[in-house]
Amino acid sequence: MRRGARPAGALAALAFAVAFAAAGTADEATSPQPVEYEQLLKLLAARRHGHVTFTEVQRLAILDRPLESSGELLYDAPDRLEKRTLNPRAETLVLEHGVLTAHRGHRTYLMPLRDYPQVAPFIESIRATLAGDREALERLFRVGFEGSLAHWSLRLVPTDARLAGSVREIRIEGERDAIRSVDIRHGDGDRSLLSLGPEVSP
Repeated sequence: MRRGARPAGALAALAFAVAFAAAGTADEATSPQPVEYEQLLKLLAARRHGHVTFTEVQRLAILDRPLESSGELLYDAPDRLEKRTLNPRAETLVLEHGVLTAHRGHRTYLMPLRDYPQVAPFIESIRATLAGDREALERLFRVGFEGSLAHWSLRLVPTDARLAGSVREIRIEGERDAIRSVDIRHGDGDRSLLSLGPEVSP
């Protein structure tokens, strides 16, 4: 038996791959973090637009083999995120102003996020990151920073019970202001790894 990619996983990969590229810092830190963490957020906050290639591998317990896809990711600060899947079949997901729009073939689906309270904490974390609201971000996640600006890793562990029920942890790795991967590990053992390539030339 086969099933499609997890909607929450697709949204999470989309959002976290680009949300941190528009992150800022709050006026006052809410928990001790290395100075490199503050420097990283400032570097990422300076980026207002991004357009990169991606490959995604989703490993779902119910499937015999991984689901693989590739395409392009775009963001425009502060709240427009777009994931264009080109292979194995065309699909576009756009998150803007609290509405997720999916384009598949000749069909378009609209999903107002307010109608999906189970993902509300996750969406709030995106909003907090995009707005530079560190206090709100750290209210929903335990944020761990490892490495240096040259090669860093962020580990996000949900503190919200509803989110923790579906997402065990998220690991984001990068080099200076470039995000290289987003690894989402779900509570049921499923996993999604999004690898980001270089910037796409205009």
